[in-house]
Amino acid sequence: MVALIFLVACLIFALAYWKYGKFLTRFFEVDPKNPTPSHSMCDGMDYCPAPAPVLFGHHFSSIAGAGPVVGPIIAGLAFGWLPVWLWVIVGSIFIGGIHDFASLVISIRNRARSIAEIASTYMSKRAYRLMLTFIWLELVYVLTVFTDLTSATFKADGGVATSSIMFMFLAIGFGICLYRLKMPLALATVIFVSALFGSVWLGQQIPANNIPVLFGDPAKTWSVLLIVYCFLASVTPVWILLQPRDYLSSFLLYASILGGFIGILFGGLPLKFPAFTGWASADIGPMFPFLFITVACGAISGFHSIVASGTSSKQINKETDALPIGYGAMLVEGLVAMIALCTIMIIDVKDPLATKAPLAIYGAGMAKFLSLFGIPEKYGVSFGILALSTFILTTLDTATRLARYILQEFFNKEGKNNRYWATIVSLCLPAFFVLINLKDPAGNIVPAWKAIWPIFGATNQLLAGLALMVIAVWLKKKNKHYWFVVLPMTFMLAMTLWALFILILQYRFNLTGIIGSILLFLAVFLIVEAFKVFEVKHKLKTLSKVNRKHFPR
Repeated sequence: MVALIFLVACLIFALAYWKYGKFLTRFFEVDPKNPTPSHSMCDGMDYCPAPAPVLFGHHFSSIAGAGPVVGPIIAGLAFGWLPVWLWVIVGSIFIGGIHDFASLVISIRNRARSIAEIASTYMSKRAYRLMLTFIWLELVYVLTVFTDLTSATFKADGGVATSSIMFMFLAIGFGICLYRLKMPLALATVIFVSALFGSVWLGQQIPANNIPVLFGDPAKTWSVLLIVYCFLASVTPVWILLQPRDYLSSFLLYASILGGFIGILFGGLPLKFPAFTGWASADIGPMFPFLFITVACGAISGFHSIVASGTSSKQINKETDALPIGYGAMLVEGLVAMIALCTIMIIDVKDPLATKAPLAIYGAGMAKFLSLFGIPEKYGVSFGILALSTFILTTLDTATRLARYILQEFFNKEGKNNRYWATIVSLCLPAFFVLINLKDPAGNIVPAWKAIWPIFGATNQLLAGLALMVIAVWLKKKNKHYWFVVLPMTFMLAMTLWALFILILQYRFNLTGIIGSILLFLAVFLIVEAFKVFEVKHKLKTLSKVNRKHFPR
């Protein structure tokens, strides 16, 4: 039964890419002859053309992170697997897919400018400033959540930490071989991907368990080291770490997807978890609206628009690459969410595993899927967690670079030398959050990722709604139909504003509640700015009709 449910989802995704993807390329008039910013603005630092497979690896690794795993597992445990299954299918195809694809294409058409800069051109300078502020705060949340999740993983499994460190050096070597020594991509891929999978085994042999303890907790030590890594990844050229690291890491996820795919289809795993457990959860709240902010990546995520218009648009080789990189990557992320959901479907509701952290559940599920290949449970769990941790790290370095871009944009400091201070400022708040104790609404001390996740989900999805709003305005200005963007935009804004309001009432004057109030305030002002554009357009049309009526030619 699990295999059939999963297979149906895969077939729907394939049909969507073939049919809806073809519609999108025609509607946006994608043309491989149009010059892209990676060529017309190439600077060897941020603007650098990349082969489609390499850029797909970077884009997919950056947008995937822990989101399509953590969100579906949390929501699946709370509401049952069926609501999550339906939301991932509908969201990926008709909401997240158009959001990602359009953000990428529009950025390419506007000299690889960010979604915020596009808001400045087609809305107002005020909208531009508000959007930049909103995006920067969203990135602070991303960095906080994923830094804390990664440090907790490294503390729990030193072997994963060792493998991750080795992987960073492999990525640098790959970048040098590919771009400086001009090694063929196929040969470099075979050598370094083989070494990458070797690091999975080697990491378990020499786990990094005995590290100095800072602030009374080894996880805090890892958090500090991760913040330092984020700084270095942000200020180095994309070809030496960001591109090669994301490309290589994509093979880990491809392997986990393939392993999960085969394990689910041929493992004969029984369906144990209930399809529906109720309209409300004691841990999360009511399904409406919290399902739609808990499952962010995997259905739709505002962070994707920042990646698409922040780094991917600066590296895309030709416009036709936008379909696999923009729309295709979103559907593959939906597939990752389905695999994560299957790790819930195969456990009993009373299984002690159901009370553990999402990463532990995912690792145990992947071990069961990979057992079909005769892989011992220890290495299956390690591989699953390493694949997930690797993608969290790629999200961290991409998010840091994007936060740096946003800050430089805000203060109009675009020079290369300004990347250092912009990166340091962007990392200050995440470093502060992961090193202090955060509390839930009841006043209990909880991990930073758990305290931040609800407000992060609401912020992330609200940003997605705002990005769709900018896309709708752009289409309006181009005199194109925009109904297929306005409908998901309206839904996302309604769900996320509703969820954010509930969270503010829960947290009140807690730090999370205060930040939530600021974000709600910014969002409302942005929505007002967008309505002004549509209102002006409507008035101009009305005036034009009156003129034609009273003053015919």
